[in-house]
Parts: sequence; structure tokens; C-alpha cells
Amino acid sequence: MAATVYDVGDSAGWTIIGNVDYNQWSSSKIFKVDDTLIFNYDPQYHNVLQVSRSDFHSCDATSPIAAYSTGNDSIPIRTSGHYFYICGFVGHCQAGQKVDIRVPRPIQPTGTPNESPDGGPQALSALGPAPIGRRMPGPFMNSGKSILLDFGR
Repeated sequence: MAATVYDVGDSAGWTIIGNVDYNQWSSSKIFKVDDTLIFNYDPQYHNVLQVSRSDFHSCDATSPIAAYSTGNDSIPIRTSGHYFYICGFVGHCQAGQKVDIRVPRPIQPTGTPNESPDGGPQALSALGPAPIGRRMPGPFMNSGKSILLDFGR
């Protein structure tokens, strides 16, 4: 799937004017690794600070993880996780100029577990593949019990 470039706040940009609801904006998106966030704003009146979760909730701009101030900041998403951005100008975060970006882990494709290089299933044993429908000793059990492995061929 191709990467997406997101203008934070869409056409309003990064601002306190117009009562932009950045929480609503971000919750309507599905962010992924390799996407890019673009913060557009007037650097005379705003900036972008990446902060911790607690600093986001308290609007504490004193210890940012990263700081941006060009007015057209391009921030690539490199890993899944939770990212918090605020404006560091006095009162702006408290007025709602903050955004919480959630990037979920990529969903792994589902398939037959433990497939061999030729695409066929393998038994979960150090002893090698088990015959289909036959019992074999469990590799990590001393009870003498066995397990039935049936891969539905």
C-alpha cells in the first residue's frame, strides 16, 4: 500500500483559529509506517513540538522530544506507535492545538503456520515433520503423552 501525505488539520492547517478539532481529524485517519505528516502554519505564531504522552495531556512544552519551526514541517512516520504533537506557544495547546497520532502495527498476512519452503505445513517438532494424522511424542514433554498433529491435507 502506498504511503500517504497528511496535511495536519487539512485546509485549516496547524492553528488555533477556526476551532479545528485535531482529535477528530486524527481519529478519522488510518496512519501507517512511511506516511508523512505536514504541519503548515505561520512560524511567527506557532511551532510543532513532539512530546511525551504526559506532556501532551498536561500541555507541558518544556521538554520536547523534537521541535519544528519552519512553518512547513514534513515529519515522516518511521515506526508504529503513538505520537503526540503540541504547539509550544503559550496557551495554544490548552486552546486545542495538539494532535495525537496513532500508528498501528502492520497486520501480518495470515496463512498456514510454520509453512515449509515448498509451501507445505511442518510439524512443530525438532524431530522433523510428523506423518499426517499420526501421533508423535511432544518434543518438550516428559509425561509420555503424545499429541495429534493434523494439518488437514
